[in-house]
Amino acid sequence: MKLIAKLIAALALTGTLAGTALAAEYTKGEIKKIDTAQKKLTIKHEELKNLGMPAMTMVFVVADDTLLEKAKAGQPIEFVAERVNGRLTVTEIK
Repeated sequence: MKLIAKLIAALALTGTLAGTALAAEYTKGEIKKIDTAQKKLTIKHEELKNLGMPAMTMVFVVADDTLLEKAKAGQPIEFVAERVNGRLTVTEIK
């Protein structure tokens, strides 16, 4: 029984359950400011449907430092934002 519970938890963490992957929802935006010291991006964005937020300009932390290396102020982007440990976090940029 414990093995089954661990397997279900592992599948939930990877976003795969019953063979269905959860698709990331990308939002269009523009990078306004980069703060490498604080690992933050200021982004003017469209509605963040997955977070229930209207279009606005706001500051996000980044999940991975490599996202900062790719970022340039004024750059149009598509990104994924999620709540991670209570903080609004950019987890992907394309």
